[in-house]
Amino acid sequence: MKHLLTTAAILTSLALPVYAGGPTPSNADAVQYIISPADGATVSSPVTVQFGLKGMGVAPAGVEKDMTGHHHLVLDSAPFGSDDAEALSTAIPSDETHIHYGGGQTEAVLELAPGTHTLQLVLGDWSHTPHATPIMSEVITITVE
Repeated sequence: MKHLLTTAAILTSLALPVYAGGPTPSNADAVQYIISPADGATVSSPVTVQFGLKGMGVAPAGVEKDMTGHHHLVLDSAPFGSDDAEALSTAIPSDETHIHYGGGQTEAVLELAPGTHTLQLVLGDWSHTPHATPIMSEVITITVE
């Protein structure tokens, strides 16, 4: 009976979907981060957000070059992919909470309402899709006065 339960558990786990990023390779050691503002900072609007990236290069959307991508800012949302793991393998949406910087920008100026806001960076490939090993920053929280 013990072996039947173990076999059933293994077969069940094999049937579960495994989500990863899109087809574009990345440097698994790459790090994406928010340089400024710092996590927990109190700031005034407009807010300048500086993007950081180590181990990969920045290239505009549409430029298909190895080990490059462009930044996307996730604003006031759950950590990217946490509520929809399939989002890691499809193009990042473009809306008020997913802001694309397809020109290769490394900073942005945001008009934010007073209150608490969360920010996260996600690196997209030439087609706005996260890399095979997704490169994402930690989520930071700021307060706008």
